[in-house]
Amino acid sequence: MALSFPEVRRLFQVPHKGRVRLADYDSDWAAEKEFKELTKKELKVRASEFLERNIADLADAQERLYASDTHSVLIVLQASDAAGKDGTIKHVMSGVNPQGCQIFAFKKPSSEELDHNFLWRYMKALPERGRIGIFNRSYYEDVLVVRVHPEFLGRLPGKDRGKDFWDARYDDINTFERHLTRNGTLVLKFFLNVSKQEQKKRFLERLDRPEKNWKFSFGDLEERKHWSEYRDAFEQMVQNTSTKWAPWWVIPADHKWVTRTLVAGIITESINAMGLTFPEVSDKDKQRLAAAKTDLLAER
Repeated sequence: MALSFPEVRRLFQVPHKGRVRLADYDSDWAAEKEFKELTKKELKVRASEFLERNIADLADAQERLYASDTHSVLIVLQASDAAGKDGTIKHVMSGVNPQGCQIFAFKKPSSEELDHNFLWRYMKALPERGRIGIFNRSYYEDVLVVRVHPEFLGRLPGKDRGKDFWDARYDDINTFERHLTRNGTLVLKFFLNVSKQEQKKRFLERLDRPEKNWKFSFGDLEERKHWSEYRDAFEQMVQNTSTKWAPWWVIPADHKWVTRTLVAGIITESINAMGLTFPEVSDKDKQRLAAAKTDLLAER
């Protein structure tokens, strides 16, 4: 899948202006049609080659990020159930130094969290300088789940829950991300775009294979009944919060290897574009290093 980064940006980065239709983004995209015709074993080999190269490049980029200690990276993953968020994290970050990475999976908010503004619990989990932080689900749940299920909004001032209410939340999120980028955090947002048919296939696999039964959630099945409502909420989310400073990437998710390869490549290229380098050693420290080497070589 030898696409240039400008081609990847053209295909999958959401513009910061204009109408967004998720139907315009092919969830079944696989770079070249012949990839779909490979056997499962052949495809696994090709996919491993692509991913291994991207993982190695990402490890190098992450090392420079960690060493420079001037910037951080926040990776936001949003998707429907069974789109592959956990697998993407597992495979893409497999070559990264664990010391330079932190992952948060946000579940149902606690009573304490509900007593604060909706961004509060996410602010506490932001990555430090030099680190990559991953939000497996994020503050975007507060314009997704609660939009489909407004009864989950909790105690809030006012009674308006119409367009103005959601526009204000989008504005809060955009301002929050602008603040982060101004202070050295690269915000990378990925919507893993899985089709309803592929989700059904993955749910059935979880039911049919005993070793995957634990992954099946009856709640996920209930949420599937709201598929069209969630698609509308995802569309509105992407359209209203894809900005110049923090654009959305709509990633094809019907083929797991495509998802993982694209995400790894986009993270790597985005970090590289920051122009980070290893810290320079002063002339004085170079002399001290040379003296230390001389002392070590002189040891008997």
